[in-house]
Amino acid sequence: MRGMSDVAGGGRPAVRAPRVPRPPTTRVLRPAKDEGGVPPPLDGAWAPEDLRLDGVTVLRLPTGGQPEDVVVDAEGRLVAGGQDGCVWRWPAGGQGDPELVVDTGGRPLGIEVDPRDGTLVICDAYRGLIRVGHDGAVTDLADHAAGTRIMFCNNGAVAADGTVYFTDSSSRHPFSVWRRELLEHRPNGRLLRFDPADGSVDVLADGLYFPNGVALTPDGSALMLVETSAHRLSRVPVGGGEPVVLADLPAYPDNMSAVGDGTYWIALPSPRLAVVERLLPHPGVRRVAAFVPDALQPGPKRYGLVALVDGDGTVLRALHGPAGRYAMITGVRQHGSTLYLGSLLEQGVARVEL
Repeated sequence: MRGMSDVAGGGRPAVRAPRVPRPPTTRVLRPAKDEGGVPPPLDGAWAPEDLRLDGVTVLRLPTGGQPEDVVVDAEGRLVAGGQDGCVWRWPAGGQGDPELVVDTGGRPLGIEVDPRDGTLVICDAYRGLIRVGHDGAVTDLADHAAGTRIMFCNNGAVAADGTVYFTDSSSRHPFSVWRRELLEHRPNGRLLRFDPADGSVDVLADGLYFPNGVALTPDGSALMLVETSAHRLSRVPVGGGEPVVLADLPAYPDNMSAVGDGTYWIALPSPRLAVVERLLPHPGVRRVAAFVPDALQPGPKRYGLVALVDGDGTVLRALHGPAGRYAMITGVRQHGSTLYLGSLLEQGVARVEL
């Protein structure tokens, strides 16, 4: 796999990496019936009082755009991956032009730093769990678990010993048709664990509704986990045991990250949509909606939102961007007093001071 030396001046690679085959998409949708409900308002701790997300600075990706997640490495350098497979790295503080780290040939989503050696551990939607070395070399870590393909590798967290906890958001629908997973509204997802000692992968929890962001507690005994279509936050013991639901969220969660002090940032691409709730009791309508153009399907509201929660799921702080100047926020990472944001819609990473 090509490294940074193959890129002239930090621009587009001269030769693209071979594209990883995309998983086939099923034409059969099996929507589950649900009672639905009424989305809760953004009030109380969720009230739109801090509107700083409409005043962010955007660091554009040279190619690709749509940086789904962001991370800051041990040297303070910002790292993000685009929809074209390229992973970019900015100098410390996000100052200056980014350089190409690697082209994975897939679609990088969640990005983490292995605390043991500073290498990048990436959830690639099409390739699975991978590691990117300091020289840009890619090592495939896992593309199957419990005898089945990892269809939708999404977000992860790396423990001090190198164990990787990560989500496989759907056993049926790949990232390219993620809307179908929401419309189907079935527990198709699972939480996985990769053991670096022997390369094994086991299932920590399954029967999850679009499991997405995951973060380790400070003592490493549990994981904080969000499920997008169930709009809930849970705590999952890593030693076994049932997940404990901590909160029903008023918005759809995506990636999350630990601050390190027992608090966690959650990226929320959109407040919950009344039309989606109304469609839950009508699986036949959702079956038809899955195959109309995306522009006619229920879509996320153009609204910026991230929240800081504690280990009990209590909201400590909510940052809003009601004008949607940086929208569909899917990644969030705090570094010192700076918050970095990723998006499945925008062309660059956002930076805002706390």
